[in-house]
Amino acid sequence: MTDIRAASRQLAEALQKHRADYMEARLEESRLSHITYRGRELESAGQSTAVGGNIRALVKGGWGFVSFNDLNDLPDRIDRAVKQAKLVGKEKSQLAPVEPAVDNVSNGKDVPLTIPLAEKKKLLDEYNEIIWRTPQLQTSVIAYGDSHKKTVFVNSAGSYIEQPRTDITLRISAVAADNGEVQQAGLSLGSRGDFNAITGLHKQVEETAKHAVELLSAPQVKGGEYTVVLDPILAGVFVHEAFGHLSEADHIYENERLRQIMVLGKKFGGKELNIIDSAARPDLRGSYKYDDEGVAGDGGQDERKTHRQRPRHEL
Repeated sequence: MTDIRAASRQLAEALQKHRADYMEARLEESRLSHITYRGRELESAGQSTAVGGNIRALVKGGWGFVSFNDLNDLPDRIDRAVKQAKLVGKEKSQLAPVEPAVDNVSNGKDVPLTIPLAEKKKLLDEYNEIIWRTPQLQTSVIAYGDSHKKTVFVNSAGSYIEQPRTDITLRISAVAADNGEVQQAGLSLGSRGDFNAITGLHKQVEETAKHAVELLSAPQVKGGEYTVVLDPILAGVFVHEAFGHLSEADHIYENERLRQIMVLGKKFGGKELNIIDSAARPDLRGSYKYDDEGVAGDGGQDERKTHRQRPRHEL
């Protein structure tokens, strides 16, 4: 089987030969592992690898899209994307001006690849044993996952970007019950490839399980309007639900009022709260050098990069 680097070189040449206003392709190789516990028992564990990609073509304002999970017959897949675009293209193609980029991005961390699955399971066994030392627990869930992906992006404008990404997630929840009362406490974290971020959590896991039990005897809050202090995680959830979903393209596309509200430079809320959405902050799970359209995620250091950059709002 052809690897994605060789296939992307083939695609880069083939894209130049087709009569489309714009074309792009993304190829990806991935290695994943997961471990899940439900209650005291191990529910599943495994590793997998995958390869695939997609091609987009733009003709007279119409998009054609083809996805695939092998690297065979790439010229034929390009033809299909172009034909689809021609079927729907009736207008003029308009894209934001973005300079092509040629880059090979260094990941820096891919630690999960070097750790055997058995060693990862051993750590989670310790956490699960700690959880079940706590009385009055009804059930618990531990879900671990890691992935290492290598992507190559090419387009008809001349971009060629190789970019790896490693991600680790760990979610732990404990559910306690007593006389029909059910309470839950959780721990959730992740990293861009640093496995140490999920080790040494024994004390936190113990506190999480105990917290679920303690909530059973917590006083009930009466319904009403209160002034509250939110920790960063809960504040992030509120922002995600109340503002993040409003920023999604399908909501804005279908709602004329939202199109008038959700514009660059619009201010929301008071001056005391500032929330920044930037892919350029290093080592965060949302950080990246280039997005899926090959646009630099550096917060718009020059004007051209703000056209397809996620907007920055002051809340």
